Amino acid sequence: MTASLNIGLAGYGYAGLTFHAPLIAGSGATLAAISTSQAELAQHDWPNAQIVADFDALLAVPGLDAVVIATPNDTHFDLARRAIEAGKHVVVDKPLTVTLAEALELEHLAAQHQRLVAPFHNRRWDGDFLTLKKLLADTPEGAASRLGRVTHFESHFDRFRPLVRQRWREEAARGGGILLDLGPHLLDQALNLFGMPQTLSATVAAHRDGALADDYCHLVLAYPTHQVILHASTLAALAPPRFLVHGTRGSYLKYDLDVQEDQLKAGLRPDNVDFGVNPTGVLRVLEGGPDVQFEAQYELPTEVGTYTEFYRLFAQAVLQGGALPVTVAEAIDVMHLIALAQESAATGQRMTVSEVCRAAG
Repeated sequence: MTASLNIGLAGYGYAGLTFHAPLIAGSGATLAAISTSQAELAQHDWPNAQIVADFDALLAVPGLDAVVIATPNDTHFDLARRAIEAGKHVVVDKPLTVTLAEALELEHLAAQHQRLVAPFHNRRWDGDFLTLKKLLADTPEGAASRLGRVTHFESHFDRFRPLVRQRWREEAARGGGILLDLGPHLLDQALNLFGMPQTLSATVAAHRDGALADDYCHLVLAYPTHQVILHASTLAALAPPRFLVHGTRGSYLKYDLDVQEDQLKAGLRPDNVDFGVNPTGVLRVLEGGPDVQFEAQYELPTEVGTYTEFYRLFAQAVLQGGALPVTVAEAIDVMHLIALAQESAATGQRMTVSEVCRAAG
């Protein structure tokens, strides 16, 4: 890369402070400006960035190539639209938008103005997910992977947060709730591995006392040869495995979330040698043919997590015409499935996945 991408960050709340600012800087891009009401904090953390009060002022900062939208969910569409119309390339934190209709309109606007839009589905670069992708792709020509053919896949994003806090993430009217918060991560990873399912059924509920938005979701995606279970809850004091995969030759088990979020929260920067270093998982497989009873069980090293790869690829796409790390079409597929999950939860029916879903179909 011969030049650095100049990026403006809209919002310095949890997402902007914890994820976007350090990952932008850690990728080699330039964090040129931040719009926030927390001016003193942002200036302290990033003394070389220009700090402005609002989004209009951010768009007016000279020399910005791209804008990152790290604001409440219900503002994503409008701010992304304004950035595109101002001639900026855009990164939008998940979910891309609150509704499928908004996501489709954003795609149209990006094409109309010839701007790049990248949804921030950063958990494609979780270390355990990278490990799982490598494990499933570990297929010498003509042979099965070490797991064989996958028959069952579970992905959990469970936490224990019994108290309902006064914040926009807890308000359905602001685009809050666990389905829109964690559902994009769970669904994007599943689509990245397996493509579009044939059917989807979902339970989406609010289990905590005083909850103003859903805090529990359980999605079942059906494929011709396997089932995919996607689960997120705020009432899991004893968390299940992060990933559990069964195949015709073995199983893979991994506990605990990728470490990068906790490391970023603790102030560890991506250039630290320990950044993204995750605990091992467990792999148990048959050794030899299916008639051989001997099994091997051992710890499987977890790949190093690399969230900065998202911004490295985004900068490369803008400056050199490379592929985007995540496309709007892929995010639209996720939004299609979220819409189907909402309908399934409301009606109690299993939904057929339409062929209109494109990127992963």
